[in-house]
Amino acid sequence: MSTSTTAAIVPTIASTVKPSEAVQRNPFIRLDAKDNVVVARIEVPAGVAVPSEGVTTLQPVPAGHKLAARFIAKGEPVLKYNTVIGFASEDLPPGTWMHSHNIAFGDLVKDYRHGLDYVPTKLLPSDERARFQGIVRADGRVATRNYIGVFIVSHGAATVARKIASFFDEDELAAFPNIDGVVPYVHEQGAGMERSGEPMELLRRTIGGYIRHPNTAAALVIALGEEHNGLDEFLAHQKLVRGPMLQTLVIQQAGGTKKAIAAGIEQVRSMLAAANDVRREPVSAEHISIGLQCGGSDGFSGLSANPALGRAMEILIEHGGTAMLSETSEIFGVEHTLTARAVTPEVGRKLVARIDWWLRYNEGRDTQINGRVSPGNNAGGLANVLEKSLGGAKKGGNAPLMEVYEYAEPVTQHGLVFMDTPGYDPVSATGQIAGGANLICFTTGRGSCFGSVPAPTIKLASNTPMYARMSNDMDINCGVVIDGEATIDQMGRAIFEQILRHASGEPTKSEALGVGLNEFVPWPLGISD
Repeated sequence: MSTSTTAAIVPTIASTVKPSEAVQRNPFIRLDAKDNVVVARIEVPAGVAVPSEGVTTLQPVPAGHKLAARFIAKGEPVLKYNTVIGFASEDLPPGTWMHSHNIAFGDLVKDYRHGLDYVPTKLLPSDERARFQGIVRADGRVATRNYIGVFIVSHGAATVARKIASFFDEDELAAFPNIDGVVPYVHEQGAGMERSGEPMELLRRTIGGYIRHPNTAAALVIALGEEHNGLDEFLAHQKLVRGPMLQTLVIQQAGGTKKAIAAGIEQVRSMLAAANDVRREPVSAEHISIGLQCGGSDGFSGLSANPALGRAMEILIEHGGTAMLSETSEIFGVEHTLTARAVTPEVGRKLVARIDWWLRYNEGRDTQINGRVSPGNNAGGLANVLEKSLGGAKKGGNAPLMEVYEYAEPVTQHGLVFMDTPGYDPVSATGQIAGGANLICFTTGRGSCFGSVPAPTIKLASNTPMYARMSNDMDINCGVVIDGEATIDQMGRAIFEQILRHASGEPTKSEALGVGLNEFVPWPLGISD
């Protein structure tokens, strides 16, 4: 991203800009010299001259929306970041407000250039890499949090799991200060579905990934006793072995709900001392794995929060860490920018194969990949999925694409990787955490209240007004880029430093609010009777 519109000063993450100051600046942002649209920094009335473009606004332009910087003929590509985000649906005079009413969604000709633009990341030497205070497990894996999980193999055990976990409140855990909590992982699957095949594979892989996650110190796995996702079959499928820190409970065998709750409480109690026996110590940032999410995006997300997070991920990758881009339907239209910098042509083709699956699956349906974005995205200035994808892909920066994974597969490759997930944030983040992400970075323009466990969510606001309005939910204000108070590079470095603090145990806003206990949502593919 060009940073010519931003001032070169050190960012103050929580800073704000007075409206009178913002009005005195150019109200529009040009992102690339070849663009035929510019983006409104603030709400601009009709009749306002824009000297930098030599045009006058013909209609009011909401903040985050686009303005025609020159005449755009019907059918001509609309360019933002010198990338096609659609086609003019009519002749558009200079100064026209540009949005979904006059930007048509259409097919693009893409040059995938599989691997032709690959440039390896120059990794910092081990002794020069940033460090954070992590929890080193016995097998060498590194955790950012320390939870005990209460899992279910089917929804039939949901109430028992919730009641067992809720018993362990602050008073019960007061003697175990190194345990971050006892968490129920409740879902709606495991019964009334295929007994084998991809749906069951996804569910088992997701639950197994959470049990094996470095942030899970111990686990209790509960079954009703007659579900399609049988307890013993699940453990065997995931190669999980019962032991002192991985215990099981069958409600029917325990004598029903009340007795199962009492038994489960005692089982968790038996794990507390060992789970608490940990300490934080300095470890390399190479052990940080970030799941990248965006939700409630607006016209500023692709200008501030997403590219700033992308810069932070470039820094993390230089330090040996991992960035996990996902939400397959939300990179559609710009996937060729990732395939071109794939480490091998095979990796690029893996990504295209997942895009093709989504296109077949959604053929003829009123879904995002077929053009229309959510009402919130649209109100925020995003005309269609092409424009949304253009901004969303920037969360990965310009790092080379090193691997492509199926949903909830264990991620073992460092660097920028892609995991195939839906665009729905809870489902997508659940897959990333199951794959090993030990932090989630979530950008938002409209204001998301998402949180997650056992890997906490860091939320990044794309604009200052929303950050100020929802400061109890937002961790970082990237709106300072739009306000002209920081460059993308400065913001990215500030984000990286804050990631290190949260990885070291500093609570995120969602953690402080207790958000995340209900956001475990395995991909419900193939539910039936």
